[in-house]
Amino acid sequence: MEAQGTKVNRITEGSIFGQLLLFFFPILLGTFFQQLYNTADAMVVGRFVGKQALAAVGGTTSTLINLLVGFFVGLSSGATVVISQYYGARKADKVHWAVHTSVTFSIIGGIVFMLIGLTCSSFALRAMNTPEDVIGPALVYIRIYFLGMIPNLIYNMGAGILRAVGDSRRPLYFLIISCFVNIVLDIAFVAGLKMGVAGAAIATIMSQLVSAVLVTRAMLSTDDMYKLEPKALKIDQRMLRRIVRIGVPAGMQSVMYNISNIIIQAGVNSLGTDNVTAWATYGKVDGLYWMMINALGISATTLVGQNYGAGRMDRVRKGTGACVLIGMLMTGGISIVLYNWGMVLVELFTTDAQVQSICMSLIHFMVPTFITYVTIEILSGSLRGVGDAWMPLILTGIGICAVRVVWIIFALPHFHSILGAAFCYPLTWSLTTVAFVVYYYFFSTLRRVKVRIPRPFGRRR
Repeated sequence: MEAQGTKVNRITEGSIFGQLLLFFFPILLGTFFQQLYNTADAMVVGRFVGKQALAAVGGTTSTLINLLVGFFVGLSSGATVVISQYYGARKADKVHWAVHTSVTFSIIGGIVFMLIGLTCSSFALRAMNTPEDVIGPALVYIRIYFLGMIPNLIYNMGAGILRAVGDSRRPLYFLIISCFVNIVLDIAFVAGLKMGVAGAAIATIMSQLVSAVLVTRAMLSTDDMYKLEPKALKIDQRMLRRIVRIGVPAGMQSVMYNISNIIIQAGVNSLGTDNVTAWATYGKVDGLYWMMINALGISATTLVGQNYGAGRMDRVRKGTGACVLIGMLMTGGISIVLYNWGMVLVELFTTDAQVQSICMSLIHFMVPTFITYVTIEILSGSLRGVGDAWMPLILTGIGICAVRVVWIIFALPHFHSILGAAFCYPLTWSLTTVAFVVYYYFFSTLRRVKVRIPRPFGRRR
């Protein structure tokens, strides 16, 4: 029987633009459904419960959830890089060890994050100055959400493994299924049974369980080298060290992003419920852009990882350039759409006129600056693909996170408005873009190294 890898692994062959787009679009559609999945709760509770419930589901709780889940997704990117490199080099035994170490690690991580979320959420919500009329429903939502952390992390790790071997389609199919499950259950529990934010949270964790089952079944049923064997689930110490060496900087980078966002959220929380709700709504609307650019970053990491593993540095460099070009074109297109027709999306979340007005002012201020972020995402993903994970951490830690914190602490009191809080985003994107371009073109592994990994099966160049 033909190995599945020979059917899906085309990233090291053929037209770079063609293979990149074939890999990218399923991820893009998948992130669209992930965004729809994440916003379904906000849309339903905003319409059927009220703006306090919308602020609870889409504001502070979303920031805290992203802090922990984002850290794990960053860690799992280490597994994606390692597996993609070994898969590109056709080293079946190392792919096997990496897959089983990664899945075991996701189960352990799910248990740990569940306990952290259940025990620390109340303190965290109050530390962020969550408004009193929001904190009650926010606490209900976040505690139920964290009960579903194990299937959440299993799906994220499993989807990362499939993408690492060049299969971006099945994670899309699984997300579509779980997304519709979530929407149906949201309507049933919130609009039908009147369960409020608790119903939205229960719908979310049940749909996450569906996606975890589907991705696990896919890995159990394959004949390729990434086949999952339950009896082989254990931590391989050497493989874990390699995964963590790449994944920890990415996870810390995500944590720093989210900590800076938490500090920004705390500043926004001091502006009142209308501004908190508008900020949460805007965060769902601009998710259309972030799903696109994040999908392109994932594509860059996998493309670079597999070609680096196969010793194809020419394709590594050309692929990075192709991702930047595609990112610029798509950012321009989606920016035009959001700037001119963003109100259509805002109305899906809230009918409150004041909240809508604040949200539109955010869209008109922020959307034209998206173009300044493209290079950060692509070059960061490409550098991780060759194992250079620490420099993206340093550059984003200083250029984005530290500067944002300084802005909120020292500048926001003098510009005490929602746009005053938002200004730190384009400011830090611009500074960090310059830093990434300088590092990539003059100092990075992608520009200095020819080939470090032997060609498949030990053949000499």
